[in-house]
Amino acid sequence: MENIDDIKRYFSQQNFASNSGMKFTIISKGYAKAEMMIEKRHLNVLGTVHGGAIFTLADMAFAAASNSHGTVAVAINADISYVKAVSEGRLYAEAIETSINPKISTYVVNITDEEGDIVAIFNGMGYRKKNRLAIPEK
Repeated sequence: MENIDDIKRYFSQQNFASNSGMKFTIISKGYAKAEMMIEKRHLNVLGTVHGGAIFTLADMAFAAASNSHGTVAVAINADISYVKAVSEGRLYAEAIETSINPKISTYVVNITDEEGDIVAIFNGMGYRKKNRLAIPEK
């Protein structure tokens, strides 16, 4: 069975999110936290963080939490509610496993700003496949 360092190494391959300035701060069994420093590239025409950037940050945390058991998990449903606009500072996404069984797992991801205010709430459901994660060599 993979350990958390293996899982972190697996997710170091996350190209889209890392190229978007996002990074993991914590990954443990059924839990993950990621963050993003807001930059001009994350803003929409209104000068606030684009919903797609917020969704990507939440999805990144969801992916790590749902795969943290060492078994491949893929999203089968995800939704997000945006509750506060933000245009500067840092955003945090905290994914918490709410249920898990051999085939399905569910997660709530709260996206917060630097003051701890909720910016968005993401719900994700993962399908747990039988194959193990392909952990890269050290």
